Amino acid sequence: MTVKISSALRDRLCVAAKATPDIEVCGLVFGTSERVEDIAFCANVAPEPRRTFEIDPVALFAALRAERNGGPAVIGYWHSHPSGDVRPSATDAARAAADGKIWLIVAGDTLGGWRALPGKGGATAFDAVTLNVV
Repeated sequence: MTVKISSALRDRLCVAAKATPDIEVCGLVFGTSERVEDIAFCANVAPEPRRTFEIDPVALFAALRAERNGGPAVIGYWHSHPSGDVRPSATDAARAAADGKIWLIVAGDTLGGWRALPGKGGATAFDAVTLNVV
């Protein structure tokens, strides 16, 4: 699967990750199955933001309510990995819902794309998504 993302959005994600390199920053991804149209920055409310992320539920529920009322579609989530690895971590897999949403993971100047899908035994698996930067 290939998803388009503008270089401006990619750059915003990379700048955010580099601005706070010691914690995972996170947010929401809006668009269609073919294109990332926008991103939102959300507070990371995880108890250990150096190791994991949890999107502020107030922001998430507000975005989902807006979507139901005709607003932009929430197609996924994004977060940074201070470790420098854009692959989903074991913690990501343990906490992710296998709902088909896109996960963008940023580390420094690198951006990876993944889709959360059902894996073996009810676990979540991540399939790589090709990001076409335009």
